[in-house]
Amino acid sequence: MNLLYDDLASIGESRELIGKAKKAQEELALLSQEKIDKIVESMANKAEKAAKRLAKMAVEDTGFGRYEDKVIKNVFASRSVYNYIKDMKTVGILREDHQEKILEIATPVGIIAGLVPSTNPTSTTIFKALCAVKAGNTIIFSPHPSALRCTIETVRLLEEAAVEMGAPKNTIQCMTIPKMEGSLALMSHKEIALILATGGSGMVKAAYSSGTPALGVGPGNVPAYIERSADIPLAVKRIFVSKTFDNGTICASEQAIVVDAVIENEVSRELENQGGFFVVGEDRERLSRFIQKSNGGLNPKIVGQPATKIAEMAGIKVPVATKVLICDEKGVGKEYPFSMEKLSPILGFYVEEDWHKACERCIELLNFGGLGHSLVIHSNNEEVIREFALKKPVNRILVNTPSSHGAIGATTNLPPSLTLGCGTIGGSSTSDNVNPMHLINVKRLVYGVKEAEDLSEEKSQNPDVDVEIITKIVMEELSKIIK
Repeated sequence: MNLLYDDLASIGESRELIGKAKKAQEELALLSQEKIDKIVESMANKAEKAAKRLAKMAVEDTGFGRYEDKVIKNVFASRSVYNYIKDMKTVGILREDHQEKILEIATPVGIIAGLVPSTNPTSTTIFKALCAVKAGNTIIFSPHPSALRCTIETVRLLEEAAVEMGAPKNTIQCMTIPKMEGSLALMSHKEIALILATGGSGMVKAAYSSGTPALGVGPGNVPAYIERSADIPLAVKRIFVSKTFDNGTICASEQAIVVDAVIENEVSRELENQGGFFVVGEDRERLSRFIQKSNGGLNPKIVGQPATKIAEMAGIKVPVATKVLICDEKGVGKEYPFSMEKLSPILGFYVEEDWHKACERCIELLNFGGLGHSLVIHSNNEEVIREFALKKPVNRILVNTPSSHGAIGATTNLPPSLTLGCGTIGGSSTSDNVNPMHLINVKRLVYGVKEAEDLSEEKSQNPDVDVEIITKIVMEELSKIIK
């Protein structure tokens, strides 16, 4: 009975929040660019000042990741994102082309539903709130149950900062009864204009199935290819910096290393020198059984945990200085556990004859849960780098950089973002790093530049276009189909 009551209460809460957001949206849409910018600046400043406290709460609530790294993510989501978006034109006239006689005008999409993952709860909330308000939208967050307290507190601070600077009350809200039924009711409500979905594949799929336009993030089974021309010590350093960052909870973190056979021994030595531990024999089998559930899914107990703790839980002994667990793998799929996305400091290790074979292996890995997301290559051979860029089914090809940091725009010039679109190949409606420009509608005021009768004159000036012949061919083909 209590469960049913909670479900109904969650649905009721979602409707109540939408009613408040609708009123706030009407007022927010009237504000000038200057006013919106001051509100966003106030939000970023307050979030940055609270970065440490919110990071501590996130670790306490979820048990995932590292406090120090969550501080960095909170500062990135507030300061770095703000610096990127602060000068964006998102309100009113965006562009006026007198020669082409086109006027482009920004309008907010409306009320946004923001889904928040347990792996990056506070930083994702900060990021989505800044982007939503910068584009003139209100936003309602649906938190992960395990990250409820820290998400609510993050929203409270952001809303407080926004209202202090003149935003209408209830510009930024959060559900306090995080039930799936309430989230579904939120996403499918007619007043919700757009869903920003970050989380597990089930929740993202639900967002796209809700009937409401959505921008979602798919899984990121990211391969890291170390090609023979690479600076091997530097490549390993970058991979470990990325893989251990917040204990691997960023979806863009590396999941497997692929190396050329001629440098296998050198790479293996360097991995061990820098804190990697190759798990072999019976220990490998123990770890394999531990990280994967009986249905082939990931064991949630390993998510965001340090390598030594994962080893202890699996019943294997590793050096106390171990940073990353590494396992040789021969294939890709459910029967090869180390080929899956692991969201923890565990890496599969593949050895291939040359870059052609490595390319095929990387595609295999991406097809197994990483389509459209990211791939990283460590190489000084521009020809190989370009070939990888042309052939890989991903939208972020990161070169000589930590994948976690590069994909979100921290160590590259990609737009700083914590919502990384995977494109249609990954089941997403965008391949971009999502930013405020994805959260506005652009209407266009256009003037006539020719008369309708001029169109027939243009046609007659093109001798290659014979409408009668084309019509005849089309009708003949249609008659064949009908018969």
